[in-house]
Amino acid sequence: MPEVIRSPKTYDVCIIGSGAGGGTAAKVLAEGGLNVVLLEAGPPLNPEKDYKEHVWPYQLAHRGVGVGAKQGGLNDEFLAPNGFWDIEGEPYTQAEGSRFRWFRSRIVGGRTNHWGRIALRFAPVDFKSRSSDGMGDDWPLSYEEIAPYYDKVESFIGVFGSQENISSAPNGVFLPPPPPRCTETIIKKACDQVGVLCVPSRLAILTKPLNGRAACHYCGQCGRGCISASNFSSSQVMIPPAQATGRLTLITGAMAREVVVGKDGKAAAVSYVDKATKSEKRVYAKAFVLAASACESARLLLNSKSSLFPDGLANTSGVVGRYLTDTVGSGGGGYFPQLEKMPPHNHDGTGGMHMYVPWWKFDRKNDFLRGYHIEFGGGRGMPGVGDFGDACDMFEGYGASLKKKLRSDYGTYIGFAGRGEMIPNPDSYCELDPSTVDQWGIPVLRFHWKWSENEILMAKDMQETFRAITEAAGGTYLTQTSAEGSKPYGIEDGGVIIHEIGTARMGNNPRTSVLNSNCQAHDVKNLFVTDGAPFVTNADKNPTLTIMALSWRASEYLIAQAKSGSL
Repeated sequence: MPEVIRSPKTYDVCIIGSGAGGGTAAKVLAEGGLNVVLLEAGPPLNPEKDYKEHVWPYQLAHRGVGVGAKQGGLNDEFLAPNGFWDIEGEPYTQAEGSRFRWFRSRIVGGRTNHWGRIALRFAPVDFKSRSSDGMGDDWPLSYEEIAPYYDKVESFIGVFGSQENISSAPNGVFLPPPPPRCTETIIKKACDQVGVLCVPSRLAILTKPLNGRAACHYCGQCGRGCISASNFSSSQVMIPPAQATGRLTLITGAMAREVVVGKDGKAAAVSYVDKATKSEKRVYAKAFVLAASACESARLLLNSKSSLFPDGLANTSGVVGRYLTDTVGSGGGGYFPQLEKMPPHNHDGTGGMHMYVPWWKFDRKNDFLRGYHIEFGGGRGMPGVGDFGDACDMFEGYGASLKKKLRSDYGTYIGFAGRGEMIPNPDSYCELDPSTVDQWGIPVLRFHWKWSENEILMAKDMQETFRAITEAAGGTYLTQTSAEGSKPYGIEDGGVIIHEIGTARMGNNPRTSVLNSNCQAHDVKNLFVTDGAPFVTNADKNPTLTIMALSWRASEYLIAQAKSGSL
């Protein structure tokens, strides 16, 4: 057995993962006076070197998408580093009949480097949905308990939006929203016509300078990162103030293998692989915060087996890995002839939508439970490789006449994306694959996945709404979906929306939950989980803002517990 290299000191807290939850915990804990070590599986990040927000496609080989455009979409070189559906040497598997994809990011800041910055609060009903419709479970905390932490996060990171007093979409601490662009004006008018709410978006992008960060300069390239830190990322907004305290030690290239338990039943150390040297190392702390992402944290807990926890750390309930959900997603789009007549102009704005559709049918009976919101966008953004790949299938002609048609058609398409709530079901979960390990010898996850009829009916409603809005605006809805096949009504495979949560959920009953309302493990009092794993439900809101609010709340609780000697 190789020698395990032990850390020379015992830290107050060890955090695993530097994304939304881990970065927030690092800031709050370090500023709260605790000595913190943060383990990140990926490399450090240098925005000025690694971000490509102002790089033109022609400046990169193969326009940044590799030979044969095989690196298109979320795999192209323009995406802020680094996120992958597939990582060499780090596989995951799927159970027979399941379709689930797992997007991972191995770098300081994780997926916050290139997320959509959509920052929506859960509504009061989202925390008590079982009390509303009898399905799933209520959270062990209320909106009123988490609202002060939404305030703290929004005030610090900066979120633009407007006070609308919509029960399904609570108000927040907002910066002024940017003005709507022509595409958003068209959709707003159509929504008003068909009785659908359409309001300014809530995005974690600065429209005014805040805490030393410059306001957005509207280059429209947020997915590539932001050198000026005008949009939020943990790497640029949470980690630096934690480092400024002098109480944060950041260790990169550290692939966590196991949380080691002491004889007293408490977590004592994290065993990790130093990727650079391939050596096994161990770091000791008095408390531990797992924030590696919902599925990665579940994997770490399941791999942390001992005589005290033969089924995985903090898993006496058997719930770790269960209640896995993702956002219900279905998309489509249409052609809007009025946009052909629009003089060419700068459509950039923020790198995201300036308006969106919150859940508007919360006050009526629908064919499905819960709800969804709609994201939309269009206009003449910077063309990318593949944008005209099907031009010859759509239009006849060649040469000058074809180019003329493509120019007139470009920017006339507006796309819609529905984002809805999935109710947890017993057929959707992750577990350790019994026969597959990664390149470090660590057992990998195997995913089981199934959409229920409720989610399929929700996707059907999304498609009907997209068509109604498009036609009310005088457009032609082009997307065709069917009730049959592997993706009924265009519903995306599990994991594709990249909102996976719920694998170590909180609750008041230790027999049916992993954590209490402070994200503290029932079984191990010095162990906390602050990514998407603690979620009880996956509301129609993107989860990142709630991850940060829960992490901030849990970190303040951890500080109080540490100072009182209760851990």
